[in-house]
Amino acid sequence: MTSINQVQEEIKDEFEILGSDRESTIYYIMELGNGLPPFPEEARTDDHIIKGCQSKVWLEAKEEEGKIVFLADSNTDITKGLISLLIRILSGRTPDEILQAELYFIEQIGMGNIIGSQRSNGLASMIKQMKLYALAFQSKLNA
Repeated sequence: MTSINQVQEEIKDEFEILGSDRESTIYYIMELGNGLPPFPEEARTDDHIIKGCQSKVWLEAKEEEGKIVFLADSNTDITKGLISLLIRILSGRTPDEILQAELYFIEQIGMGNIIGSQRSNGLASMIKQMKLYALAFQSKLNA
């Protein structure tokens, strides 16, 4: 399996191809969200909503063979694309890998300039929630 940093480098390369064309970049982010697997209807509960996001974002985490698998959805295309990037990097990893991950790609592709401060705060909330799930699973696995 490719490392977290290798996946981040792939994402950086993809965004470099788009250059500084903000419209194309936003469209690409929205397209990425379309690649997410369907989110289970029964998981669309308040328990799965990420607090701190302007849009509604549902995130579910399951443990499979010591690794965390994330499922997510959002009611907006851009936010769905953002969470899909995080899932691409963090899903299928051990809790330790997730907790130690430095998500440098966000700054290096200039995501803050692309999505603005409100969505940047939401993106930070998504990362925080994914790391909280990792911490919870780590505690369970080490118990």
